[in-house]
Amino acid sequence: MQTAVINDHPLAYCDAGEGIPLLLVHGFPLDHTIWDGQIDPLSRRRRVIAPDLRGFGQSGAADGTVTMEQFADDLAGLLDHLKICEPVVLGGLSMGGYIALAFWRKYAARLRGLILCDTRSAADTPSGAADRETLAQRMLAEGAETTVELMLAKLFAPATFAHRPEIVEAMQRVMSRTNPRSLAAAVRGMARRPDSTPDLPQIACPTLLLVGEDDALTPPAEMRGMAQKIPRARLAVIPEAAHLAPLERPAEVNWVFEEFMGALDQLKKSFPIGLKLSS
Repeated sequence: MQTAVINDHPLAYCDAGEGIPLLLVHGFPLDHTIWDGQIDPLSRRRRVIAPDLRGFGQSGAADGTVTMEQFADDLAGLLDHLKICEPVVLGGLSMGGYIALAFWRKYAARLRGLILCDTRSAADTPSGAADRETLAQRMLAEGAETTVELMLAKLFAPATFAHRPEIVEAMQRVMSRTNPRSLAAAVRGMARRPDSTPDLPQIACPTLLLVGEDDALTPPAEMRGMAQKIPRARLAVIPEAAHLAPLERPAEVNWVFEEFMGALDQLKKSFPIGLKLSS
């Protein structure tokens, strides 16, 4: 891991490989290690950059509210720091997907493609936003274990709990050591995010949507609805995976990522129909 000061904040990141950059953005309340199954295999053929978002992992703690736009600005600042001027493929999972959509709204010219994993385009309802504020207050009062208690069971598929308990335990450790102030700041930022659904038809770059078959937080049906609104989009449904599909089923996810990235490598004007993805 390397560290740079981005927008006056220390940001840790992994940077491996060469070629068209693939920038991978983790979800809440985790860090770049959700992409452990992608960084090494994919960096053999391209450049893979996986930061710890402001407040998470090895990056400095955050306070107050961190909006999805601020996270997006940090990503743009990181690309500037790395002197990456060419368009990148940006992949985001869950909250990382919210950030990817915020990045698209502000920095569309810097995108070669989008990968939206286990996420949604809709904003919180007023009651949902109020619930997030209540959660933020609990986190500040009770610590990170509140997050573990509320979220861990929702992140993984039954097959993962049964056959890969080591990754469940690893993510539990990641959540437990995250600063509660950073958790609360991100929760408040998610509550303030706009509804991106009306914007989806305006996304011009090739877009891949990927979701775990057992994802109860952002179900396949919801992501299928997103895919139908985005021109040149395709949806991949990953079996025996839930909300952390890239971590749970890395081989399957990497195959889909490589098919998508391979098509972009050819600089085709339209999204190819040869991918074995769900419509």
